[in-house]
Amino acid sequence: MSYTAPVKDIMFALTELAGLDRITALPGFEDATPETAQAVIEESAKLCGEVLAPLNVQGDKSPSSWKDGVVTATPGFADAFRQFTSGGWQGVQHPLEYDGQGLPKLVGTPCIEMLNASNLSFALCPLLTDGAIEALLTAGTEAQKRAYVPKLISGQWTGTMNLTEPQAGSDLALVRTRAEPQDDGTYRISGTKIFITWGEHDMAENIVHLVLARTPNAPEGVKGISLFIVPKFQVNEDGSLGERNDVHCVSIEHKLGIKASPTAVLQFGDNGGAIGHLVGEENRGLEYMFIMMNAARFAVGMQGVGISEAAYQKAVDYAKDRVQSRPVDGSAKQAVSIIQHPDVRRMLSTMRSLTEASRALAYVAAGHCDMAHHHPDAAVRAEHQAIYEYLVPIVKGWSTESSLEVTSLGVQVHGGMGFIEETGAAQYYRDARILTIYEGTTAIQANDLIGRKTLRDGGGVAKTLLSNIGETLDALHAHEGAAFESMAKHLEQGQRSLKTVVEFVVANAKRDPNAVFMGAVLYLKLAGVVLGGWQMARAMLAASSKLAEDPSFYSAKIATAQFFAEYVLPQAMALEVSITGAKGSEGVLTLSESQF
Repeated sequence: MSYTAPVKDIMFALTELAGLDRITALPGFEDATPETAQAVIEESAKLCGEVLAPLNVQGDKSPSSWKDGVVTATPGFADAFRQFTSGGWQGVQHPLEYDGQGLPKLVGTPCIEMLNASNLSFALCPLLTDGAIEALLTAGTEAQKRAYVPKLISGQWTGTMNLTEPQAGSDLALVRTRAEPQDDGTYRISGTKIFITWGEHDMAENIVHLVLARTPNAPEGVKGISLFIVPKFQVNEDGSLGERNDVHCVSIEHKLGIKASPTAVLQFGDNGGAIGHLVGEENRGLEYMFIMMNAARFAVGMQGVGISEAAYQKAVDYAKDRVQSRPVDGSAKQAVSIIQHPDVRRMLSTMRSLTEASRALAYVAAGHCDMAHHHPDAAVRAEHQAIYEYLVPIVKGWSTESSLEVTSLGVQVHGGMGFIEETGAAQYYRDARILTIYEGTTAIQANDLIGRKTLRDGGGVAKTLLSNIGETLDALHAHEGAAFESMAKHLEQGQRSLKTVVEFVVANAKRDPNAVFMGAVLYLKLAGVVLGGWQMARAMLAASSKLAEDPSFYSAKIATAQFFAEYVLPQAMALEVSITGAKGSEGVLTLSESQF
């Protein structure tokens, strides 16, 4: 399965939309110039296109396998992982002091996109390791950081996140895994964890499990959860590996997609208890785990962008080659390639514009994250952190929901051949289906967007973004031309719709929470459509100033933005009506339970 990273599109989003120049001005990032970013991205593109993409179909046909507690990765994956880690790709955005590359998140984000576009199952292993690194850097002791982080970055070890249990899915208050304190300061961990991505495999020497569990006297609910490091092999004081820990993979799941990624059921403590090490303080585990969750949620959003790009590329290639039917306008007497048919153009343009909009929004969010962590002014850091936190559930939720539409359209462009596995379009569709579910479903992202990100500040961050959209509208009104007029018209309506819904959420959350949360996912999609449209408008403006440099590339940017304005942004009005038009929670609660 082929994939060619869209390096020029990526660099455009980095430099023209996400503000790479602002990031390189931050302390510690002076060397992250556009030239450096381009070089990093081109090397990553080479690895992803030449090494990882060819293994994607192989992973689907020959998934990871389990036998007697041992999981063997898809043939070729272990060698690819060695190439990935030896090239330093696990450490792109991690600190230099722990042997990382120390580059901005904004430079690391395109690498994550390309990794996921080339091979989603493979990419999940580095994704979980990144989350483990982030959690340890934030909450671990210095000794824990020194012991674990460099080897996670080097790829000698990989990381996992252990939250879910058979009775505790999204409701972590139900976690029952136990952690018994020992005289030597360690804990004995016992319990079962399910849905553990890359929880067992043969690609690394050790696997570092971060596990949520309860100590004996912990309070009930989420306030009684602690976080523990439970390595597959115990780690000696000199960093060498010791005895096998009491944690074992009892099975792996058989899945709709991402088949090469082993999803493990892990049993802790069948033989006396697995040895665990407390991270941070007792009963603050959920707080620490959310560090991993937020890192993973953003990365899953990038999975949506990546798989959308890959599905789009495959659909375009097929549409250019497939000859079928004469054109509807009578311009030719013989059958033509299907890319010349209007509805195929509509589908391809939808795929392209959703991909570009979700990429731009995610890169802009990454830039805010860098500003939040590295700007010298505390007030500026706080401002950007608030914006980043508001955008994360949208990047995760909207980008992945969009990927379902994009990969479905990819199958549709192929027609009947899209339903045949050999074309590869179906794998993208199947692989994408998990993205709106794991690391928090779209509904969980939407509830977070309302509860923690909108109500917390009375819609303050949302109103700031709406004001920023107003500045872009002023720039659009200053331009002549049908494309700019169309974008201004539809973006202005989108701005009004988002403003109305934010005000509705703030005004009604306490009075009628069912009505507000009934529309939570629609609010998230509305925010994605409008904020994505805002980025497309900014892309249109940036491209117009560079037309002479590369007319074909930049005119395509303008045309794609115009399509988004006319075919995607109008959804904002309908979403607004659906959210605010109902008479309180009456509609959602009208049917009784027995009537379903």
